[in-house]
Amino acid sequence: MALSIGIVGLPNVGKSTLFNALTKAQNAEAANYPFCTIEPNKATVAVPDARIDKLTEMAKPQKTISATVDFIDIAGLVRGASKGEGLGNQFLANIRECAAILEVVRCFDDENITHVDGAIDPIRDIETIETELLLADIQSAEKRYDRLSKMSKFDKEAKAASDELGRLLEHMNAGNPASTFEGKDNDLFKQAMREMGLITAKKVIYCANVDEANLDGTNDHVRRVRELAEQRGCDMVVICAKIEEELQGLSDEEQAEMLASYGIKESGLVSIIRTGYHTLGLASYFTVGEKEVRAWTIQQGWKAPACAGVIHTDFERGFIRAEVIGYDDYVKHGTEAACRSAGVLRVEGKEYVMKDGDVVHFLFNV
Repeated sequence: MALSIGIVGLPNVGKSTLFNALTKAQNAEAANYPFCTIEPNKATVAVPDARIDKLTEMAKPQKTISATVDFIDIAGLVRGASKGEGLGNQFLANIRECAAILEVVRCFDDENITHVDGAIDPIRDIETIETELLLADIQSAEKRYDRLSKMSKFDKEAKAASDELGRLLEHMNAGNPASTFEGKDNDLFKQAMREMGLITAKKVIYCANVDEANLDGTNDHVRRVRELAEQRGCDMVVICAKIEEELQGLSDEEQAEMLASYGIKESGLVSIIRTGYHTLGLASYFTVGEKEVRAWTIQQGWKAPACAGVIHTDFERGFIRAEVIGYDDYVKHGTEAACRSAGVLRVEGKEYVMKDGDVVHFLFNV
């Protein structure tokens, strides 16, 4: 299961520049005019993780496979997109499968870069983005509601689903996102969310794009975004897309030196991925062998059989036990054999809840 993040924002907020920088793939044209991105851009990038680098150094496998993140960048939204303004919301379908939405807003003034609404106001921009996303969800829900209403005359399950969807539509038509619907834990709602891919039901990360003069994230624009994020219980990142773009093409050492010169502890890529994992409650465990060292993405709280199922469904169905070594113990002792001799290799059963960083070997029946 890869982490997938949809990048949304108004035109000219640095969205495509950020995409280019994050993915190291210069396939999203960045230009100083609206709608320069007219096709959705998708890129899969490896998750930076010092632990898998260390395990690779120790095990010297034939190959290393990191966990991955899918970034999807779509054309800039404008007020009225749901009614066809700008490029409309024709590309929103491309982010309906994403696990989280990264809302990029511009938090710096620059007279050389135009703003679609004429002035910088990140809160107004967020309201525009979220209104258009909500209207797109309402359109999808209304189409499904019409179909279910016709079916409900002859189908009890369709009637129940129709009633629940009607309540959801009433909630959204009042200006509320699907994520705050009181019936969101209802099985009917979960099914509808899967089938319709409701965007406003997804987790949101606010991304404040600043310039080099505001890297400390203390300017008034950033402060307002941070206050909104705190009110809504959402995570937030502060990045400088321009600096992120300048980092590309540099070696790891050169990148570290450049970040240090700006007083930045980590790159925007690392910050966004780390925040994405936190927002979605994700974790990683590792498998280590001569042929391969690999990171596997799981949901925090998953038990061992479900985690084994990420590798292959047969591992979950035929799960017998898991041999588990904590990452720190593995690094301390150097090999699985040494960990076994030291008594730090644990045998865990079906009720074991996997921990972030566990090094695991699964035993299963075919």
